[in-house]
Amino acid sequence: MSGGAGMAIAAPVRSRRTSPLLLLLSLRTLIALFAVFAFFSLTAPNFLAVETLVLLAKHVSINAFLAIGMTFVIVTGGIDLSVGSIVGLSGMVAGGLIDRGLPLPMFHVTLFPDVAVVIVAALAVGLLVGLVNGLLVTRLDVAPFIATLGTLYVARGAALLVSGGETFPNLVGRPQFHNTGFPVLGAGTVLGVPVSVIALIVVSLVAAYFAGRTPFGRRVYAVGGNERAALLSGVPVDRVKLIVYMISGACAAFAGLVVASELVASHPASGETFELNAIAATVLGGTSLAGGRGTIWGTIVGAFVIGILGDGLVMLGVSSFWQMVIKGTVIIAAVVLDQMQRRMQRRMAILAQTG
Repeated sequence: MSGGAGMAIAAPVRSRRTSPLLLLLSLRTLIALFAVFAFFSLTAPNFLAVETLVLLAKHVSINAFLAIGMTFVIVTGGIDLSVGSIVGLSGMVAGGLIDRGLPLPMFHVTLFPDVAVVIVAALAVGLLVGLVNGLLVTRLDVAPFIATLGTLYVARGAALLVSGGETFPNLVGRPQFHNTGFPVLGAGTVLGVPVSVIALIVVSLVAAYFAGRTPFGRRVYAVGGNERAALLSGVPVDRVKLIVYMISGACAAFAGLVVASELVASHPASGETFELNAIAATVLGGTSLAGGRGTIWGTIVGAFVIGILGDGLVMLGVSSFWQMVIKGTVIIAAVVLDQMQRRMQRRMAILAQTG
């Protein structure tokens, strides 16, 4: 009897000891955000200047677009390494249509579509690459890592082929062709707020709604949580996977449009290593690489942490080599802390059942 009483007392005490640590682990991304912001506010010159914060927000938005799409993919238990190449390819498609137009040799004419058509065409390219990724994973049963690694090279090669490796410069369009206005997407502002940041807010709200409040979102989490159980319960697993890769491709294409618009030029090498920042932001935001867990808002916070870290290190004059080391360390730490949180939650759940 005394032993039973001892067990009944021990379980709540252990729960009280681990609860504060578990709370800290669950809030780790917000803590990291406040920590890096405070650190660079004190150490980096002009970090709190309005111009610096606006530029930072624009950089974060590019990474966040990629990370939002990546979140959907990783929640299903997959990965998308092709997003950086899609950034380059979509930018080159947009740049080519604005700078050189669409030649139609059979009619001896070259079409110069307006900016809206250019944007739709670039997004369609991202959707197409995402569709290919999804078909490789679902129809041909290729591992997501290998499938998207392959399309990473294919998309990058296609970006180089579009212009023969050359840059499309000065993408302001020409009034006589009615294709002006492209720079507004990356460099324009509304009431002092960058258009790209406004677009990020809209995309984040839409993504969060679909992830948390629609049957599709519940299916995404079900597939990542237990694919076999989801299939037996009637969830169209292959269709869900196909859609999330297309979402990732579209988000990457939009990021490519923002990059090309901000630079008013498109280069086939744009977006190189962007996939690493997207994965880092997603994992740092609490999305589990094992699938089944993650939120859009956590990913946005993670994107801000990566963005502030990257820009802050540049402002401090840290070499690009050390920046890579630091970002890699952050990714490893995020995964380790995620595993710690999962083990602690399982342990507390067992204690709750037995105590």
